[in-house]
Amino acid sequence: MRIARFVVDSDPLYGVVEGDPGSEVITVIHGDPFFNGVERTSVRHKLDDVRLLAPIIPRSKVVGVGRNFVEHAHELGNEVPAQPLLFLKPNTAVVGPNDPVVLPEFSEEVSFEAELCVVIGRICKDVPEERVDDVIFGYTCGNDLTARDVQKSDLQWTRAKGFDTSAPLGPWIETELDPEDVQIQARLNGELRQDGSTSQMIRGVRELVSVVSQAFTLLPGDVIMTGTPAGVGLVSAGDRIEVEIEGIGRLSNPIVRR
Repeated sequence: MRIARFVVDSDPLYGVVEGDPGSEVITVIHGDPFFNGVERTSVRHKLDDVRLLAPIIPRSKVVGVGRNFVEHAHELGNEVPAQPLLFLKPNTAVVGPNDPVVLPEFSEEVSFEAELCVVIGRICKDVPEERVDDVIFGYTCGNDLTARDVQKSDLQWTRAKGFDTSAPLGPWIETELDPEDVQIQARLNGELRQDGSTSQMIRGVRELVSVVSQAFTLLPGDVIMTGTPAGVGLVSAGDRIEVEIEGIGRLSNPIVRR
């Protein structure tokens, strides 16, 4: 099931997206699916007639996982960490499909990172791996935009990875996905730059969710970005970056500088 957040006139709504590519419709659901479940109304719209938003604005946090693909760690001259390398992005970093990524004034080297993102569905802590599926609401596409020059100069990654618009998510949440071996791709201005699979992760989705839950209490709507395959590169104003994940869809965002 594909759960989207969207606007028609003004107020954001949630809906279920159904149909073949190019002819999808979205059926409005009652309230917030994280707390009310998925109860369909009789109101339907063509997907082309609505504006998709980020499928979730986390109520508390976005948790990132660094260097979770061997080749990506090596392409930046880093070793594979002995323990999962966790960092946080504020919810103000989140934007949705086709929203602009605004390059920060303090950086001249911002790069893209296509990632599978896990959306948490219930409050949880210290979740064993065998119970991780019980706390996952679904999955979405994400882009972990990173100011590389600031990442190198600062002693921690908050500015480099947490600036406004640095976490595009979308186009919707797919609730039925096996995350063990799905393709992750990124295209810059239509050119394929990243092409990997979740099977190449050092630590898989279930292990990561379990580890993250040991560090933080996870709340409904929290997002875990699970790492990026090799092939990351810099973006410039005027570019468009697209993240596509098998079984979910495509997330596209323009790059601007103001």
